[in-house]
Amino acid sequence: MFKKQFQLAAIAILAVMLVMSGCGKSTDNNANNNGGSNNAGTNAGGAAGTKDITVNAENWKFDQTDIKLNVGDTVNLTLKNTSGNHGLEIPDLKINIKDGETAKFTVDKAGTYEFVCSIMCGTGHADMKGKITVS
Repeated sequence: MFKKQFQLAAIAILAVMLVMSGCGKSTDNNANNNGGSNNAGTNAGGAAGTKDITVNAENWKFDQTDIKLNVGDTVNLTLKNTSGNHGLEIPDLKINIKDGETAKFTVDKAGTYEFVCSIMCGTGHADMKGKITVS
């Protein structure tokens, strides 16, 4: 009887630990942080260039929801989770990154590209979205 109770307790503890491991805070320290400004991709000069953009994700929002770029910009887009487990997908550009990953791409066409959280993260998941405007 004691052995069976011990086994059940051990299984329950392992299950709780497994669930909690997906809810922890990321400790990735990415050097490409732009301070959380909402216009991280803005280039005041109007010329194409390289943009290092870090989007921080937490439950249930991105710190940047309106990124501005110029046609021809090369972008290093990094996702950093500050709470929860999130991904960042830009469907029209076929980009999908997870915590700590960087996507490098060049925007060659003007337009508005929506991005969303690509990992189901809870009740506020549908609100995790933003846009990239390329002019």
